[in-house]
Amino acid sequence: MASSCAKPHLIIYLFVGCLLLASPARAAVSPSAAVNSTTLPVKHSRISAHLKRVNKPAVKTIESPDGDLIDCVPSHLQPAFDHPKLRGLKPWDPPERPKGYSLSSIVDASFQAWTISGESCPEGTVPIRRTTREDILRASSVQRFGRKPAAGRLRRDSTSTGHEHAVGYIIGDQYYGAKASLSVWAPRVTSASEFSLSQIWVISGSFGNDLNTIEAGWQVSPQLYGDNRPRFFTYWTSDAYQETGCYNLLCSGFVQTNNKIAIGAAISPTSALNGGQFDIDLLVWKDPKHGHWWLELGSGLLVGYWPSFLFSHLAEHAKMVQFGGEIVNTQASGFHTSTQMGSGHFAGEGFRKASYFRNLQLVDWDNSLIPLANLRLLADHPNCYSIQGGVNAVWGNYFYYGGPGRNVRCP
Repeated sequence: MASSCAKPHLIIYLFVGCLLLASPARAAVSPSAAVNSTTLPVKHSRISAHLKRVNKPAVKTIESPDGDLIDCVPSHLQPAFDHPKLRGLKPWDPPERPKGYSLSSIVDASFQAWTISGESCPEGTVPIRRTTREDILRASSVQRFGRKPAAGRLRRDSTSTGHEHAVGYIIGDQYYGAKASLSVWAPRVTSASEFSLSQIWVISGSFGNDLNTIEAGWQVSPQLYGDNRPRFFTYWTSDAYQETGCYNLLCSGFVQTNNKIAIGAAISPTSALNGGQFDIDLLVWKDPKHGHWWLELGSGLLVGYWPSFLFSHLAEHAKMVQFGGEIVNTQASGFHTSTQMGSGHFAGEGFRKASYFRNLQLVDWDNSLIPLANLRLLADHPNCYSIQGGVNAVWGNYFYYGGPGRNVRCP
């Protein structure tokens, strides 16, 4: 490869090669080139096999203005049904909503860019963002594509993993779901291997190898999607991000039941500094009858569910719920990243400047939505990303969060 040309013996090879250009003798092949000639076909073969697994046969394909291809896949052919425990089955019918649930807002499915043309997926299909060869090549490996790094395990006190948080959380009881409205922004992400997200975490187990999480929100991830657009996403793991789980529909797990929402597709519009604010409602709750964890976007748009058998601890209930922002700080230039969290502005700047979560609620053992009590706030790097909360009659429990990353107080 190009970097190997600095080795002395290869420099000599190149010099001799120049003298012998007129000779019919075959040029010498460097050891690294010989290795690549065998490893590259193997890697491309693995990529092709993986693409075949995740990209299912479609009855229709819609080209989004942002370049995404959205495949309308028959519901029973979506990746979830590759799982041995789901083969031959059909998606469950919608569960009973939690008590106290009300239609607070209606999210029009056209908030995603791929629907702007007016085209839609037929009934009986689910829209799935097509995975490309380039998507997989950006990952650290074919095996890790679509997964969070195992080293990036969720910790409320993260100090050395490179993952930084500004979150509100509640712990100490049994939880069966959570609901919140979160504003959507397009934060700047300065390195391809970093991301910025805003989400709800539903958590159980310890912060060791048995951590179970269900996650949903929006994220900017150049490595996963190849751009800097905020995208609606889901995630799950049952072993602390090691071997189980994935983003969106990139493995067998989450069962989508909606033909209007493409998980992983870009969100538009977004909030504007000193301008209009755009937020989305998310509700995650455990069906008391069958035990599966369901996801709703807006009011009435059921996206789908995580089957209970995916989990160990979350098969029963959650022990912690967390709301807020997370970024990855790789310190690629030797100092703190300038990747933004939320809007890129600190919590203290308030409405129309800082990103927010509002109307935070929990689902209790009786399948009832209840207000939070004793919400704890944590910013593990407050000079880089901050958080401030409160309670009022309109927003209920709320908080502002975020920041610019590197600045004079965050070198």
